[in-house]
Amino acid sequence: MNPRPDTDPRPDTADPSAAPRTRELMVESTGGARLHTVVREPARPAGAAPSDPAPTIVLAHGWTCAVSFWEAVLEHLPADHRVVRYDQRGHGRSPVVRRGCAPDRLADDLCAVLAATVPDGERAVVGGHSMGAMSIVAAADRPVFRERAAAAMLCSTGVDRLTAEARLTPFRSVGPRTRAQRLMLGSALPLGPITPLTEWALARVTLGPGADRRLRREVARLTHACPRRSRADWAAVLHSLDLREKLPLLTVPTVVVHGTEDLLTPPVHAHRIARAVPNAGEPVMLSGLGHMTPMEDPERIAGILRDLAREHPPGGASAKASRTEGDVGGAPAGAGDGAGPADGAGESGGVAAAGRETDTTTTGGRTGSGTGEEA
Repeated sequence: MNPRPDTDPRPDTADPSAAPRTRELMVESTGGARLHTVVREPARPAGAAPSDPAPTIVLAHGWTCAVSFWEAVLEHLPADHRVVRYDQRGHGRSPVVRRGCAPDRLADDLCAVLAATVPDGERAVVGGHSMGAMSIVAAADRPVFRERAAAAMLCSTGVDRLTAEARLTPFRSVGPRTRAQRLMLGSALPLGPITPLTEWALARVTLGPGADRRLRREVARLTHACPRRSRADWAAVLHSLDLREKLPLLTVPTVVVHGTEDLLTPPVHAHRIARAVPNAGEPVMLSGLGHMTPMEDPERIAGILRDLAREHPPGGASAKASRTEGDVGGAPAGAGDGAGPADGAGESGGVAAAGRETDTTTTGGRTGSGTGEEA
């Protein structure tokens, strides 16, 4: 999907004042968690009069990743959109929290980031990949999510039977396959140095067959940078995860995106989720892609996010009451204005933004960010 001529996502580098400003902050969440958060503020030329609220897109990465996971997608998002990325607790530059891994903590952290970064009275498009999409589902009934989310993108994810349905080993029987995959994914052993062999092994289970060497190396660097204790603790959570009861509570318009060659969360997950979420249409299936779809086809993922932001503006009134097939990435998605019942249950999560903010100006979309310690 190519960017539309009238929505060129690149900033106007001829006018430095129009370049997006990036700030970093630490958002406080439950249990003492401090979430490293990066906000690319919308580009506004100097002297420009205030206009309609800028669209906000909030992005949550998956297991063993960090904010840099979204860099390529960020480059294809319009400069006049606010884009928020955060490191999940225990990932990237968000410190590990003792006994802090649980599905509810995923929801707490997403709600804390929404409360700290989405302007009051506005709503954001919330996109998540893998464990980041599970964060969205886990938060579906939270008041903060229902007040501040206009639409959602669930990318390459599942909500139950994650270990049993993965296809990482050759075993056909469910029992041996589940045991072998649990040992493989849940190990806290160091991953060792990045070599061509480890690159190949990670690529086999995370990427589609057409991934090039550059992409294989990027995935290896991300995975190896995740602290090994955090990697193992979250793997244990994912093994027993069951968020099926939350799916009907995700009432915002939702697009489900999945790679056809995903071995970590095979496509059966996408179809189950799409059937259970009230305002999701048929899943958008990306042919030949594996589990890391935002890295494998960032332009397509950015296009889906742009479409959602256009159709569900921050003020809350949808551009359309419903969408027809082909409007979002070539597949239908849900209808509605993103408003959910006001009495959602559950903890709201921490909402305070704390710590020193650092401002930088970007001209190409990329900002530096740490990815944690070596595993």
